[in-house]
This record gives sequence, structure tokens and C-alpha cells, in this order.
Amino acid sequence: MATGLVYSPRYLKHMTGFDHPERPRRVSYVAEKLAESGLLNRLHLIEPTPCDLMWLLETHHGRYIEHLRAMCDRAPTSLDMDTVICRQSFEVAHLAVGGVLKACDLVMEGRLTNAFCLVRPPGHHAEADHAMGFCLFSNVAVAAKYLRLNYGLGRVLIIDWDVHHGNGTQQAFYGDPSVFYFSIHQFPFFPGTGAADERGQGPGTGTTLNVPMRAGAGDAEWLTAFRNQLVPAVDDFKPDFILISAGFDAHWEDSIAQQRVTDDGFAEMTAIVVDLAARHAKRRLVSVLEGGYDINSLSRAIHRHLLELLR
Repeated sequence: MATGLVYSPRYLKHMTGFDHPERPRRVSYVAEKLAESGLLNRLHLIEPTPCDLMWLLETHHGRYIEHLRAMCDRAPTSLDMDTVICRQSFEVAHLAVGGVLKACDLVMEGRLTNAFCLVRPPGHHAEADHAMGFCLFSNVAVAAKYLRLNYGLGRVLIIDWDVHHGNGTQQAFYGDPSVFYFSIHQFPFFPGTGAADERGQGPGTGTTLNVPMRAGAGDAEWLTAFRNQLVPAVDDFKPDFILISAGFDAHWEDSIAQQRVTDDGFAEMTAIVVDLAARHAKRRLVSVLEGGYDINSLSRAIHRHLLELLR
């Protein structure tokens, strides 16, 4: 049993521009630092492959997938004011989803205890019919559908600690009681969703839990929310598998938002989730990179995150 790492230099082919926050250097720098520290040698490297298109179609409309493919053929261009694509972007986004699904396979097969997916582009803002906020395909939402349908799991938990609310993930499961979506994020903030009263609808009422954080909140507030709101909710839901949308842009050194989470804070958040996975999900856990744009703090926080996954 081991901890896996999904990574490939092919993720660097999604070119967004030198000054764009979601640039290739985010993940290449992290990979370099993992190698320099020796931590890379303790991880099982997972080479990603594209997933079957049918799994994208479980979350995204077919017309959107074809539109994105066509837009990439005409790239470089922008899909909105934030989301830049190049000719290789469709291929790389497809590979990002494939890497996450491969990590899920290895954990479900018992070959790995857990895994971290150092993938890009991120995914949690992508909705069924459009890209948004640097995101093309909803990596974690596709993985949750895959675990439910391919493995027949009854309950999947998604924990999203990116500083931005994951509107795309929430949309995918807002009426679905089999997937519990927990998001802690700065609010009010982009993308404008994620208020505390957004709790799901119909049969999914109560399986969405949003915990908005005011500007300036840090470790104390975030960890209190984990202990007092996340843990009781998960103990009640009893998931079979846990997915993390692991954004590290709530770090105090990341200027994209106004949160004050530290390296220690991310480590403790990870430790809480690892314990929840051990208690309810046979330790089955896959973590997927979302945001995090200051590469120095991003690499340190991921290092601490991986140490907790390894323990």
C-alpha cells in the first residue's frame, strides 16, 4: 500500500500565457521541488491516460465537449475573460480527467491507499455546458460519477477547500443524495455562489454543505469549521470514498484572495480528512489539485499535504 502521484509533463502543454495565474510553471515547479526534497521517491508515480469519452458525458453535455474541441482547433483564444486555451488544451484537459480516474482505479483495486493528482487545468468551476474560471472539465465531478457508476459505490464525499466555491461541482450533484459536497471558501467572492443557505434541492437537500469564510480568516476559523461542521456531517453520511478538490489558494502568501491559511493549516486539514477516510471509507482517498497560484507556497503546502497522505 502506498500513496500515488499523478503527473506528466504533458500537463505543461496547456499554454495560458506567461502572466496568467494558471500557468504551466505551477505544476512543473511543484514536481521539481518534490524531486529535490526526495519525497518523490516515496510516491508511486501514475502515468495518466485519457479517459473514455463516455465518462465526460456523464457530467458535461456532448455539444459542449464538441464546442470545446472545435474552439481548441482554432486557438489560441479565450473562452471567457479568465479561461485561455491553446490547440493542445482539449487534449490536456482530457488527460487531467484521465489521470484522476486512473488514481481512483488504483485505490479501488487496493494497489494504493490514496493518491494526489498534480494535474491541470483545474476543474471545479466547469459546468455541464461551459468552461469557467480557468476550468475546462470538472475533474472531481467526473471522478465522483465514475466511482458511483463504474464501481457501484453508494456514497461519495467531495471536500472542496479551494478559496473559490466550486460552482460546477455543486451544480453536478445539487439534487443527488449519493454525493455529499462540502465546500469551504471565501465569500462573497468569485464565482458568487456558495452561500450557507445553498444546501441542495429535492432528494439532495442536505447533502450540500457550504461554509463561507470572511476575508482575513485563517487556520483557526478553517480548522474550527472542519472539526465542528465537516466531521459531524461526514460521520453521519458515512462515505465509501473521499475526493478532495485541493486548492491551495487560501494560503496567506497567495494574493489571489484574502485568506490566512498556513502550511500547518493545510497539513491539519489533510490529517482530519485522512482520519475520516480511515473511519468510513477503508482509507480510500484521492486528492486533486485545483487552485494555488503562488508557486512557493503552493509547493510547500503540497509537500505537507503529501506527508499527511503518506502517514
